[in-house]
Amino acid sequence: MIRQPTTRRKRDSTIALINVVFLMLIFFLIAGTVAPPLDPELTLVDTSELEGREPPDALVLRQDGTLNFRGTSVEPAAYMDQHEAGPVRIVPDRNVAGQRLIQITGQLRRAGATSVFVVTEQALR
Repeated sequence: MIRQPTTRRKRDSTIALINVVFLMLIFFLIAGTVAPPLDPELTLVDTSELEGREPPDALVLRQDGTLNFRGTSVEPAAYMDQHEAGPVRIVPDRNVAGQRLIQITGQLRRAGATSVFVVTEQALR
């Protein structure tokens, strides 16, 4: 009598994957509860009613293309001569031409500004 060889079934590797995912789920559920919740009597600060205004150290680029610093008209090179080289912030008018903004940022970079940040309405709030 000839015996047929028994075929071994290979184990399904998805069970190990399911176990790992389940362990990760348990870990994150436990880790998420470690941090204590906020005190229920705590009232957070509401900043929705704050008036937005430019930062005091920022240049203001008006609609007509003029550049102001603290209310006085200034040229980019003259501004950089009076201030140390470093980052510069510009608050442009919504209606200023984009080419003028690029021109001003280029002049500031050539005059020694390490970087130029454009401050937008979202950043003011």
